[in-house]
Amino acid sequence: MEKELQLFISNSNAAEQTFKGRLRKLFLVDKLSNTTGLLILLLLSAGLGALIAYQGIIAGALIIVLMIGPPFVYSIVVYPQFGITVLLMLAYLLFFVGRLGIDFPLGTVMDGIQGLLILGFFIRQKRNPNWTMFKGPIGTMILIWIVYNITEVANPVAESRLAWVYTIRAVAIVMLTYFVFMYQIRTVEQVRFILKMWIGLATFAALYAFKQEFIGFSAAEEAWLYSDPNIKELLFISGHWRKFSIFSDPVAFSYNMVVSSILCIALLSYVKERWKKVVLTVLTVIMFTAMLFSGTRGAYVLLPAAMVLFVILKFNKQVLIGTAIAGVGILFLIMVPTTNSNIVRFQTAFKPNEDISFQARKNNQKRIQPYILSHPMGGGLGATGAWGQRFAPQSYLANFPPDSGYVRIAVELGWIGLAIFCLLMFFILREGINNYFSIRNPELKTYCMAMLLIVFAYNIGNYPQEALVQFPSNIYFYLAVAIINITKIIDDKEQIRKARLEAPLESTL
Repeated sequence: MEKELQLFISNSNAAEQTFKGRLRKLFLVDKLSNTTGLLILLLLSAGLGALIAYQGIIAGALIIVLMIGPPFVYSIVVYPQFGITVLLMLAYLLFFVGRLGIDFPLGTVMDGIQGLLILGFFIRQKRNPNWTMFKGPIGTMILIWIVYNITEVANPVAESRLAWVYTIRAVAIVMLTYFVFMYQIRTVEQVRFILKMWIGLATFAALYAFKQEFIGFSAAEEAWLYSDPNIKELLFISGHWRKFSIFSDPVAFSYNMVVSSILCIALLSYVKERWKKVVLTVLTVIMFTAMLFSGTRGAYVLLPAAMVLFVILKFNKQVLIGTAIAGVGILFLIMVPTTNSNIVRFQTAFKPNEDISFQARKNNQKRIQPYILSHPMGGGLGATGAWGQRFAPQSYLANFPPDSGYVRIAVELGWIGLAIFCLLMFFILREGINNYFSIRNPELKTYCMAMLLIVFAYNIGNYPQEALVQFPSNIYFYLAVAIINITKIIDDKEQIRKARLEAPLESTL
């Protein structure tokens, strides 16, 4: 037997050497001796070199896009796991790449990737039809919300239809990714990978904020900071720059740090290995500290609020001890005398009546209430903010600062739109709580709880700021909503599988 095995291995090695010899001859002899092929390759190389020499880096970038574009598009449509990974990574790195000096419509690229994922979703539905994600309360409310936003194009009091065109992209396309996530994420391994990537990207963002705080901004970031006086007015406070890390602004950065630290805290309640607990604890501290660099008062209250729900959902001795320690730490930060501008700004978040900006927002909201009550469909999608100033600068709402996701909805979509949105959030939270208590798999139960806490934090944060309009929060919010239901679906399948395996055993007994 041993001789036969040696003979087989010897013959395999000989066959492998013969194959390598033929391959080498094919590429190094036959192809390189082809004069026509070599001439075409030479002319093509010379043409591309001349194009880059005369047109510069733009031509080089265009050539690269043409080379990798078609395979990239094909991969996103045919391999949705790859497309989802690219989408989630670019949602984090979009503005970081943009500040490197790449003059390219990166927002359009994100829209394109989401569109390709939606296309792949419908193509796969032809082969494996599954429309159950549209039937649940969350799916139904999302469809109602999208349809309502589409009907806003006919809002009779809207000042600009063009503002609607630019705004509907951020509403309809982003929310449709919920159905893509629901359909394409099917296993616990996929959920694990996504959460690990989420934590990895958040860690990079937190460490980059430390670099901005203690080393300084890059040349491109400084050029952006001084490009507009309004930017300096918003970000330079009390002689200190608010940090934004790799994101568009300090608000998006701070909210991301909060929800990522919530994810780490939730996972702490599940992992057993000591080294994992240490890593997650360190990452939570890093992200929370990085959040302080942002100077965003609205983010500071989110972690304590989420911890209250965390204690209610997972009421046990370890959680009580952990949250008590964290509560003492936060209380110390609130009460300790300090001259550190980051901690001082953190302390003012828990004293809203002493905050001038908070009072200004309350006054603005009071001023706009009569308009909201008298306009049930609002002033039209995109009526406020940048799009309102661009397309209808003469309108009443163009210069109104909503400073709140809920206020923006009430102003642009009316009290009808606000009611629909609040119902959507209610059903998401209700579904998350129900799923958490019905899921039996401890790992899936933890993931569901983490996403529920994140959605809860985003909802609270959507009142003092616009929490769900900027990358990556807009994408990751609906990812969290989808995982709330995905964990339940996976757990149900596991329970059915276990029941089938146990049934024959019980019958034999």
